[in-house]
Amino acid sequence: MRVASLTGVGELEVREQDQPEPGPNEVVLRVGACGICTTDLHMYHGDFAVDFPVVPGHESAGTVTEVGDDVTRVASGDRVAMNPTVSCDACAYCKRGETNLCENAASIGGAADRVFDGSFAEYVLVPEANVEPVGDMPFRHAALAEPLGCCVHAADRSGVGQADSVAIIGAGPIGLLLLQTLRNRGAGPIAVSELDPKRRELAAELGADLVVDPEAGDPVETIREEIGEVDAGIEVVGLVPTIEQAHEVTAKGGTTLIVGVPRQDVTMEVKPFELFYNDLDLRGTFALTRDSFQRAVSLLRQGRIDVDPLITEEVGLDGITNAFERMENNEGLKKVVVPGAD
Repeated sequence: MRVASLTGVGELEVREQDQPEPGPNEVVLRVGACGICTTDLHMYHGDFAVDFPVVPGHESAGTVTEVGDDVTRVASGDRVAMNPTVSCDACAYCKRGETNLCENAASIGGAADRVFDGSFAEYVLVPEANVEPVGDMPFRHAALAEPLGCCVHAADRSGVGQADSVAIIGAGPIGLLLLQTLRNRGAGPIAVSELDPKRRELAAELGADLVVDPEAGDPVETIREEIGEVDAGIEVVGLVPTIEQAHEVTAKGGTTLIVGVPRQDVTMEVKPFELFYNDLDLRGTFALTRDSFQRAVSLLRQGRIDVDPLITEEVGLDGITNAFERMENNEGLKKVVVPGAD
């Protein structure tokens, strides 16, 4: 089979590799589509350490082609989405449902202490427990179940409920998925601050009550003037200045949530007395759980989340490096790999 393999920092090689064979509790998927994530870009640049060679790609869906002897939930020919987080199901975190924090977690094509070959390939090997049926949903849509699962988990962490006000700082693919996830929970009003005019326009189309251009003025002041301070300030960029904006616009008793991925070496100042005196939460959210992945698939199958406007490009395995370059230039939104498109 053909794969796009990272062979070193900044080196992605399309080559032939043996097709995987399933163990007793595993299935083999013929990859129908795989989203390109910023995590893949970090792995490519060496920001996330991995052992080379490795095949990236963790946002995928496809058709089951082979099943192990003990597999009972799915059969050959089933169309499924893949949860890339392989949890041990034995540690304390797993036992209480926090599979994203598993002490022994591995990832299929993503960032973790142990990384298995992922879905920038024609076929991928997956534990039976890590797939969910998607019916006749297009694979390019089903592939976004993983990032949507991260947003479902983030929404859980935010504590946002019906009629709670929200400010989302950043309207990339995750910000736009989170906007829709929170609208599904009845949140409102929801403000979105975003530099890119096309992304602001899409945020408005997808239901943002207020769209803010941060270059036109202080976004914190604009949000305060238009809808007031919010129950949840949510940062989806990963930069200290935008985290500070989300925190500044959070009302007393509210929550500031960090969804964007900051660099590991950055720091920021926080006034502990403000957290104490204003009853504030400052929280992070990491990846997805098995439960949030299942709920994400359900939301997609019910048509509650519109992912099609987010997908702006499809490439084959040979086009991944060029897609990385366009990602770095903030060109388009979600790029999807279709391994058979070459």
